[in-house]
Amino acid sequence: MSVTAPQGFRAAAVACGIKASGALDLALVASTRPCTAAAVFTTNQVKAAPVRYDQAMLAHRRAGFRAVVINSGNANACTGPQGLSDVYRVTELAGFLLGFPADTILMMSTGVIGVPLPVDKIRAGLMRAVPALSEAGGEAAARAIMTTDTRPKMAVRHLTIHGAPVTIGGMAKGAGMIHPHMATMLALITTDAEIDADRLQTLLRSAVDASFHRITIDGDQSTNDTVMILANGAAGVAVDEASMPLFGEALTDLCMELAKAIVQDGEGATKFVEIRVRGARTPEEARRIARHIARSPLVKTAFYGEDPNWGRILAAAGAAGVTFDPDAVSLWIQRENEPPLLLFDRGAPALYFEEEARRIFQAPSFRVLLDLDMGDGEDWVWTCDLSHEYVTINGKYRT
Repeated sequence: MSVTAPQGFRAAAVACGIKASGALDLALVASTRPCTAAAVFTTNQVKAAPVRYDQAMLAHRRAGFRAVVINSGNANACTGPQGLSDVYRVTELAGFLLGFPADTILMMSTGVIGVPLPVDKIRAGLMRAVPALSEAGGEAAARAIMTTDTRPKMAVRHLTIHGAPVTIGGMAKGAGMIHPHMATMLALITTDAEIDADRLQTLLRSAVDASFHRITIDGDQSTNDTVMILANGAAGVAVDEASMPLFGEALTDLCMELAKAIVQDGEGATKFVEIRVRGARTPEEARRIARHIARSPLVKTAFYGEDPNWGRILAAAGAAGVTFDPDAVSLWIQRENEPPLLLFDRGAPALYFEEEARRIFQAPSFRVLLDLDMGDGEDWVWTCDLSHEYVTINGKYRT
């Protein structure tokens, strides 16, 4: 049920003709109660009109929101003043149809950059979506926000706060143009807990840092990336200082599931790989090295070719701009639920069977572990391989 799992949330999805394929391309998620909201947006200087609009709305108010309109197939990015005007037109119409003020409606978009938003098509779609809103509409909404995704991405968490049940639901899209801060991806999360906007923003930022900021598919950062959460209080349970850690843990776990699903569905991806760096001076230096390895085309193509070419991994680590002693470095690879295989031992090749290393690289999911032996800093990044299919998808994405 994704975003409609929490009490008081309804969703609908329609095909309004933005996608030439005729697939679902417009989602509407609405709450029966006013919501507090929090969001994390792309740090790309080139921001799409809906990102700029949402940022302005959340700067103006942090509560009272009622709905989110999400379209796929058109990013409404690099569309000039008309792009922002079109967002206002869409949110005003959605508010009118729902019976809410226009400034209680938020919007997300994803798809082709540089093409005007087809507002007339969205208007017609909203007129069909509003009466179709239901608690059963969560999965359809998750499908409607997809672009090159091959499957919808949804997650739900149930927890108990002060003896009462609370639910968090979420949906996300993303398969390419993915890199931290933010990684083209959208995520909408809902909860029936009551929580003030400041606490909600703090918890969301922490959850995003442990999830969506840990993924990279191709090293490219989008113009539209948004992770948003709405809390409507329908469960009658307030998240206070004492229950923040419990709620935050569940929110982070949900975000991690959605983030992993994005990497696993990466454009043309056949491998899910965790790059973990330990023994760095600081976690920040560990993450910097892990990201550099994770976005290296040479490393990623070796993953795809199932070639345990560990020299590429070490070379990428050394080019990350972090000072370390190569003679102290060790490198392992590991399949899930199996002991790690040592490939490089304190500056020199280790003794191992090439067939065993290749068997690990042939797995659909595995880990690369690099130890710098300099300190206690540790961090990780989730990535995927780089295949022929990725080039095919992106070589003709717009056409």
